[in-house]
Amino acid sequence: MGYSNSVYKAASDILHERRLNAEKAAERRKEEVYERFPRVKELEKQISMGGIKTARAVLAGGDVKKAVSKLRDQDLAMQAEVKRILTDNGYPANYFEPKYFCKKCEDKGYYDINGKTVRCSCMKSALVTCACAELNRYAPLSLSTFESFDLEYYDKSINPKVKTSPYEHMSKVFRLCQNYADNFSKNSESILMSGETGLGKTHLSLAIANEVIKKGYGVVYASAPPIISKLEKEYFSSDKDDSLFSMLADCDLLIIDDLGTEFYSQFAVSQFYNLFNSRMLSNKPIIINTNLTITELKEKYTDRFVSRICGNARQLDFLGRDIRIRRK
Repeated sequence: MGYSNSVYKAASDILHERRLNAEKAAERRKEEVYERFPRVKELEKQISMGGIKTARAVLAGGDVKKAVSKLRDQDLAMQAEVKRILTDNGYPANYFEPKYFCKKCEDKGYYDINGKTVRCSCMKSALVTCACAELNRYAPLSLSTFESFDLEYYDKSINPKVKTSPYEHMSKVFRLCQNYADNFSKNSESILMSGETGLGKTHLSLAIANEVIKKGYGVVYASAPPIISKLEKEYFSSDKDDSLFSMLADCDLLIIDDLGTEFYSQFAVSQFYNLFNSRMLSNKPIIINTNLTITELKEKYTDRFVSRICGNARQLDFLGRDIRIRRK
């Protein structure tokens, strides 16, 4: 699975920073002990010179094996003395060792198995996180929060068709979205938000995204038209890279905005179906926003497509009149 150079660099920088911090912390612990126990500092200095002493013994000739064995024994004895001083004074024996975030690769991002270098899961995770951040760079996340969502723009008059007011109905929708964000997990249910333009679908889905991101989950927000364009470019590229589709399928929460506004094609239908189906089979949640009714979705896509979504997602209907016009 490929990523852009900027994503690779960002992920590598994260791991490098982790490794650097772990090693700096280890050095600080050493200095702390050296100050209390100068003998430890002297022993560590002698241990660090072991390689030089061994090289000198080899160059000096004579009984090299005996000389090297003696140096090794001395080195082991000094290491044992350091550990003894540490443990006798309440420190762990491995107090000087860096505490890496990932013990498998020691925050390098790669490790060897049977002579083969493989990418560590921590690097994969960092790549997904950075790729999500890059994809969300231009999403209006900071503008859409629960705090900035104003229910007063919704009419409080009773709608005889639904026997409630848009205000009352949207108050329930608002609370449900807040509860969804507060209790989000990787296995949360999916949501289908439907209703006319300007009723707050994008705002509330992005408000959910903001809260979920704060919890440390990987969230991707994507408007349907540009994401299909990118998927098409990726699919028909010469190197057959599938990194975008994989990221959309694997992130913790995927939000697809404006479903139905993309240019209609069999490619778009198949890509969205495969994407939604892949996430649902993996019990990964998705939030879909659309201005189309269920009937209109069936006309644009297929009964099978809509049935797959509706059968696995909570449907939230948005009521009222375009609040963007009312704001003006």
